[in-house]
Amino acid sequence: MEAKEVKVLDEILAAHDYSQTKVIAIMQDIQKVYRYLPEEMLCYIAKKLHLSEAKVYGVATFYENFSLEPKGKYVIKICDGTACHVRRSTAILEEIRSLLGVTAAKPTTDDMMFTVETVSCLGACGLAPVCTVNDVVHPAMTPEKARTLIQELKNGSGAGEEAADEN
Repeated sequence: MEAKEVKVLDEILAAHDYSQTKVIAIMQDIQKVYRYLPEEMLCYIAKKLHLSEAKVYGVATFYENFSLEPKGKYVIKICDGTACHVRRSTAILEEIRSLLGVTAAKPTTDDMMFTVETVSCLGACGLAPVCTVNDVVHPAMTPEKARTLIQELKNGSGAGEEAADEN
């Protein structure tokens, strides 16, 4: 790890009083900065918190919101819950993957701008089908709206830009 990364981690750990009981909050803060949890950082916090690497890794893999893989600037989640699925969310997913050249096996673009994921439910069934971009909800999505959304994001003018800057 680079010295600046160690400094960031030490600041995060200090903000949480190097407390073992705050390991989840520490991981959340690391993921906010790096958009995922790099393995070497998990090893570092394990050492600093006097926890086993297995324990820290176990926490990181238990919670679905944590990612051990790098994610793009824009994380697009397409809902595939029942309400969205019957309203053709699969067509939206296929359109977005096609536009970005990603797959289920390779969900992030090479330029690290986009990550495309499916989720079981976004909790917005009345707005189905929905997707989110960095947790900003886009309701009543269609393949045509998806094309427009992706183009806006590529141009830097799309909704979700504010959320991307916060991450």
